[in-house]
Amino acid sequence: MGSLAPVFANRFDRVRRAMQAEGVDVLLLSVGPDLPWLTGYAAMPLERLTMLVLPVDGEATMLLPAFETARVAPHPDLFRIEGWEETHDPIARTAELVGSATELAIGDHTWSRFTVLLQGAMPQASWRNAGTVTGPLRAAKEPAEIAALQRAASGVDRVATALRGGEIPLIGRTEADVAAELGRRVVAEGHAKVNFSIVASGPNAASPHHEPGDRVIRPNEIVLCDFGGTTEEPDGQHGYCSDLTRCVFTGEIPAEIAEAYAHLLDAQQAATAAAVVGTPAGAVDAVARGHLAEHGLDHYFLHRLGHGIGVEAHEDPYLVEGNDVPLAAGNAFSVEPGVYVEGVWGARIEDIVVATDDGPRPLNTVDRELAVVDV
Repeated sequence: MGSLAPVFANRFDRVRRAMQAEGVDVLLLSVGPDLPWLTGYAAMPLERLTMLVLPVDGEATMLLPAFETARVAPHPDLFRIEGWEETHDPIARTAELVGSATELAIGDHTWSRFTVLLQGAMPQASWRNAGTVTGPLRAAKEPAEIAALQRAASGVDRVATALRGGEIPLIGRTEADVAAELGRRVVAEGHAKVNFSIVASGPNAASPHHEPGDRVIRPNEIVLCDFGGTTEEPDGQHGYCSDLTRCVFTGEIPAEIAEAYAHLLDAQQAATAAAVVGTPAGAVDAVARGHLAEHGLDHYFLHRLGHGIGVEAHEDPYLVEGNDVPLAAGNAFSVEPGVYVEGVWGARIEDIVVATDDGPRPLNTVDRELAVVDV
């Protein structure tokens, strides 16, 4: 764990500087991705409170159930570990650690059962989401984080290569069965867990977040596969996420679908090229949407263009109309336009892209064409 100490020390320093800039006295982090990103410890989602109490100045305390303390890798220069016993009141203890501070930021994923009690225990305080502090910091990925995202992307690329190459039988199998196989392959490619595995065939592909079910995949239809997971990282480091969508066709591709898919691919590539540092996130969405509009397909594009990715599958920045925040070097995000013809067919092409000072860098490189798979 010693090799990670400088990483966490740097993040603590950046967080405290951001707290000063935002006027935050104390940061409170419980379950959710901020805590492992900052400390390396992922709190179990228990009815027992875990809370990092991080003042802008002074000692930080990791407060958690006493029997959980052995799971925390110690970083005494950054925080002390304090266990609370079953008969203790962790809400009251958190309030003691906060003291007279009035400007508090609490983790976006903190359970309401704890947030409401903490607010009652500290009536002097005003509250905001910790994401105002941690979100921009997590969005600007460090080189090691980009390397982890690249490993994740390469793993799902290999699964997609097998899919496109006909190594994963489709025809005659249920969506759920294929989804399970994709998940097993994701884990075999270096992921600790599968976050999602969407397999949507035929008319089901028109539902962007279709839940794979017992529909049997047939010849001569499109199959949309969107899958990803969280990597297994060395030294106890938290994992990073993958997210990839590719489509295949189980027979001869009809001209209408081939034409629409070609325009979709052009839109995806144009939006990727537009994702340069300094460009507002919403403007990248507009590039894809505008290209589809030129071909009468924009009303079939039902969702935002993309989402950030890191220790969460969805995080800042979001590529959506109205987001005028310029892309920054180190931002990692999906570029995933779609065409969804309700009740008939649908398609989506998705890559993870990193904004760099040298231009957009797609982490996924597997072929994006609509492949014919007749197995």
